[in-house]
Amino acid sequence: PGVTAVATAMPTATPAPTATATVAPTSAPLTGAYTYTVLEELPHDVGAYTQGLVYVDGVFYESTGLRGQSTVRRVDAATGQVLGGLQVPDQYFAEGLTLLDGTLYQLTWQSNVGFTYTLDADGMPVHAGEFRYPTEGWGLTHDGSRLILSDGSDTLYFYDPATFTEVGRIRVHDGDAPVTMLNELEYIDGQIYANVWMTDRIAVIDPADGAVTAWIDLAGLLSDADRTAIIDAWAGAGANANWVASNAVLNGIAYDEETGRVFVTGKLWPKVYVVTFQAM
Repeated sequence: PGVTAVATAMPTATPAPTATATVAPTSAPLTGAYTYTVLEELPHDVGAYTQGLVYVDGVFYESTGLRGQSTVRRVDAATGQVLGGLQVPDQYFAEGLTLLDGTLYQLTWQSNVGFTYTLDADGMPVHAGEFRYPTEGWGLTHDGSRLILSDGSDTLYFYDPATFTEVGRIRVHDGDAPVTMLNELEYIDGQIYANVWMTDRIAVIDPADGAVTAWIDLAGLLSDADRTAIIDAWAGAGANANWVASNAVLNGIAYDEETGRVFVTGKLWPKVYVVTFQAM
């Protein structure tokens, strides 16, 4: 399928994924608990239904979802300005995104197809090809040589980026309890960081055996005032307030390898936060 220049208008509310797996544990019986400190707040497009976030050289590459409105975009990290991008074909609900060796890889939710993009001289994504996978697509990252994919279950899949054949998988667990609803992913210092869908928590996962090594609690990161602003902005576009409130969830982790900064945001959130983590 072809791709077109990205539109930056606020999207229309459409149904989000329905839960298909059991909820993650509500406590962390065997692992350390961490909280956060906000170092900086950056502007973010409140119309962006964020599904994947990558940072490189002062810009974010962002995958946004919803059928008929999905994009891959290049964003000025400091200002939140959408510099350009591509509209994903209308039948697809875009999901996770990662950048490996100059190629962007983008998942879709239930279509079993993903897209690859090269970057032109201005850093803009250019549609390059497609790949297939048998599961749903939720989150995507890489460890430098393998792509790592989540599908909303307790399994993370490892793929060869050249052939997109599966080369391994792990079951994510906290003690004996499976951890499901693994969504957006980021690989940081040898560990996989995973948003747990519909929660304010990030699971830190050992890629060798799937063990959760820490839980990061980001409760309160989105202020009540900002949450109200999201609902009001979308209400002005005709969206149902309950839909907005239930979908404006934490989702989006990016890592600056040069400085060690960690960025987090959420679907429809007005800000990206630069954060550090501390033991509780």
